[in-house]
Amino acid sequence: MPTPHRSTRPPRPHAAPPQRRRPRKQDERPHWGMRMVTGLSVLVLGAGGIGHAVVTNLETGIDRIDPFKDMKNRPAGGHGMNLLLVGTDGRDKITEEEKAKYRLGGAPCHCTDTVMLVHLSADKRRASVVSLPRDSYAEIPEHRDQTTGKEHAAHPLKLNAAYAEGGPGLTVRTVEHMTGVKVDHYLEVDFTSFMTTVDALGGVKICTTRPMKDSYTGLDLPPGTHELDGGQALQYVRSRHIDGAADLGRMQRQQKFLASLIKQATSSGVLLNPVRFREVASTMLKSVRADEGFGTEQMLDLGQAMRGFSAASSEFTSVPMGDVAYQVKGIGSTVKWDPKKSKQLFQALREDMPLTVKRPEQPHAKRVDVPPQQVRVQVYNGTPKDGLGGTVDTALHGTGFDTTRAPLTGEQRDLKHTLVTYDPRWDRSAKSLAAALPGAELKAVKGQGPMMKVIAGADYATVERVRAEEPDPGRFGAVTGDAVVCP
Repeated sequence: MPTPHRSTRPPRPHAAPPQRRRPRKQDERPHWGMRMVTGLSVLVLGAGGIGHAVVTNLETGIDRIDPFKDMKNRPAGGHGMNLLLVGTDGRDKITEEEKAKYRLGGAPCHCTDTVMLVHLSADKRRASVVSLPRDSYAEIPEHRDQTTGKEHAAHPLKLNAAYAEGGPGLTVRTVEHMTGVKVDHYLEVDFTSFMTTVDALGGVKICTTRPMKDSYTGLDLPPGTHELDGGQALQYVRSRHIDGAADLGRMQRQQKFLASLIKQATSSGVLLNPVRFREVASTMLKSVRADEGFGTEQMLDLGQAMRGFSAASSEFTSVPMGDVAYQVKGIGSTVKWDPKKSKQLFQALREDMPLTVKRPEQPHAKRVDVPPQQVRVQVYNGTPKDGLGGTVDTALHGTGFDTTRAPLTGEQRDLKHTLVTYDPRWDRSAKSLAAALPGAELKAVKGQGPMMKVIAGADYATVERVRAEEPDPGRFGAVTGDAVVCP
């Protein structure tokens, strides 16, 4: 297993003078995962609640805004607390050296590409995080342009443009109109605190079963367990060129990182140590803007809830998609939500219902890259022992592999070691299969096709349970944090 990586970052210098902006290339744009993590960090740590005096002192550093001014015809309040998290891309305190090292070129646009709803249940035992894609098709309510003062009629636009046109107030109004969920509090975060937050926590542990390499972000992780520092964490949550999964894969990695961050924050003693708490919380709160109502009492309430939190207390999802390339004249390609599923999702938030279904505990199993249900297997008996092929087939099928249920007699009847042959194009499936057969040898056979072949040898003893790294998404595609953190 690789040696965990540790940060050796020196103290950060003062912010460099502002530089002239230049157009940003597509892959230079900060991704929503960074602000997602920073925002949730504020909830987990900024609300850690050592005591009234400590929180009050930290609260004075928060920049205040009024996103609810003159709002009318708002949705009815539900149960629990709903916070709207908006992320901007400010990064003035990231050094030029770090920008080059972690591929963060370009100048910030001071716009938003992250919009999230965070629901804290009424019993304060569950946090549901719902990501609203920045390119979501939205109907922007009528409003006055905050820059020009011009009155705008209601019109279609991408969700992230609400902030550019009308700031926090229009963003809140647009989200409430789209979701039917009343926003109780507003938090706006700057992703410049992301790296220092991770470093202040001492790093965040991430596990991967296969190499992760992305030339766009510079991410390069071998299989195993890694303790990422702030810069490496930034690369991890931005990467989307690792495999064919693209944005879906990136979303899964972001969920995994968020869950791991919560696990680190709630299990490391930060929330119960006044010195560590002040160090970490003050780092984050310097870049937070919040509504006037999000004050000492609310932070203490959240802190009390977070004391009993664990990775299993959190759940993550994004709005169910309908048309992911919905063309709008004058706007371009937008993401249109699935009308039925998204309505059910937001109804669940209003009714304070969990987004995941509690499942019975599963027996311990090795983590593999490919789910066994996706691996097709033909079993052969490579020994004189009668019935061995059937035994192996039954055991593999019982573990989830898609066996033929018709074992055959192998050409070789004196095989000492169990052998798995596979087409090199399906090497990931072969490795997942071999993980279930302790001591099995792997042999690549070009042209074999997608069917794996297992020739049982004299050393066969048992089939071990395996499960895919990706958890069962369950209801609304949501996953709980404990399903994605390192075991």
